Amino acid sequence: MTTARLVRAGSLPVAIHPTTAEMAEAAAQHTAEVLRQAVDQRGSARVIMATGNSQLAFVAALPGQDIPWSKITVFHMDEYIGVGDGHSASFRKWIRERVAEPFGPAAVEYIDGTAEDIEAECARYEALLRAAPIDLTCMGIGENGHLAFNEPGEADFADPRWVRVIRLTQRSIDQQVGEGHFPDRASVPVTAISLTIPALLAAGSVQVVTPEARKAQAVRSTLTLEPTTDWPSTILRRTPHARLFLDAESAAESAEVIRELAAAGDGA
Repeated sequence: MTTARLVRAGSLPVAIHPTTAEMAEAAAQHTAEVLRQAVDQRGSARVIMATGNSQLAFVAALPGQDIPWSKITVFHMDEYIGVGDGHSASFRKWIRERVAEPFGPAAVEYIDGTAEDIEAECARYEALLRAAPIDLTCMGIGENGHLAFNEPGEADFADPRWVRVIRLTQRSIDQQVGEGHFPDRASVPVTAISLTIPALLAAGSVQVVTPEARKAQAVRSTLTLEPTTDWPSTILRRTPHARLFLDAESAAESAEVIRELAAAGDGA
């Protein structure tokens, strides 16, 4: 494997890999290390996992890792309101098919976007998350800088709640259509249940896997803007227990920024 270029943006370690496959392999190795350590220390582990196209290569690299899945509980981080778990865009379906069925974790806790009482469902899931330490969050960055579905201008870095209802921005709706999850804008649900930023960052380790050219502008903004809820992913620069994994395409618009960080001695 080619050695990644390592820099630090604020408190955030950043690893830039030449290819998506190498980025995915490095992230899978990191996931395995964190989860094995948690199991060694406590006998079990708890992980929050993102869904979506940006996580496909990473999840595909997991079978080659030594991960004690039978001692791991998996959570996911969002679900559309009104979408059943058989819908092709359902995040429950994504987790079931790409994590639960192939790996057989000890348990998978699903968000029910079709629950009769959505606020009660938010409270139920929050209680599950808070019941014990979260060892690892595996997530990405949205094209508009969202983390989970914490949208620009609506995200709250100090939200007292860990799970809440959010309303998707038009750019997030467009991203879902562009990724092929829905045929058109009108088909995308406008609301979802999402873990909040404090919930995502409460994990002992936070892994942010962000490949692809379509995320290049989001990556540049994350690395250069001062932390602001107008671009939620900027909070990562104040998160030393996070690690950002990039490939050449997602880092393409940040080449100058990365050179400046390296020259300043901000090695990760």
